[in-house]
Amino acid sequence: MPRVCAFYGIVITMYWRDHPPPHFHASYAGQVAKVEIESIDVLEGSLPPRALRLVKEWASVHQDELRGNWDRAGAHEPLLPIDPLP
Repeated sequence: MPRVCAFYGIVITMYWRDHPPPHFHASYAGQVAKVEIESIDVLEGSLPPRALRLVKEWASVHQDELRGNWDRAGAHEPLLPIDPLP
């Protein structure tokens, strides 16, 4: 599963040719959440509240890049790295 970003101990990944809806995976301290790109809602799993807040903040800033990587993943193309939160 390609890693597209990491910040504050949170790792953001995407699977190639994953099923809809467009989403990414966020992991932190042994917990994993699947997050929809459009709504930035958690589809499955969970994260600690602070980590989830940071993931949602990051995703809202980088939605266009996440959509682009989703399209690349669907075509099994290399994913582009996305900048972390400052």
